Amino acid sequence: MIAVRLFLKLDSETRIGHGKVALLEAIGETGSISAAGRANGMTYRRAWELVDHLNKAFGRPLVEGHSGGAGGGGAGLTDLGRAVVARYRALLAATEAAAAEHVEALEALMGASIAQDGLDDGG
Repeated sequence: MIAVRLFLKLDSETRIGHGKVALLEAIGETGSISAAGRANGMTYRRAWELVDHLNKAFGRPLVEGHSGGAGGGGAGLTDLGRAVVARYRALLAATEAAAAEHVEALEALMGASIAQDGLDDGG
């Protein structure tokens, strides 16, 4: 199956795509950069570096930390962070919809190619 992947080049040093958006979504869900990083297969340090880079690229925070208390500190998405995630997801959906006809045609071409090569086992 062909999948459409989308990344946005924010500047010469910064891209945002599925991985960073998934990290932001996980921060919103877990309230923790560390837990979000683990959920996405990365260390706290790597997750923090990505968040810090995004915060700097946008000129204001997408994620901000919360002071500790009895349960410790945490992190959450700012309004800007939630807006970036929502806009990325909307743009991805629009891109997938626009590409659907072409993706289907490419998949059909791939299927025809497999059948001609005799590599399709029918299963």
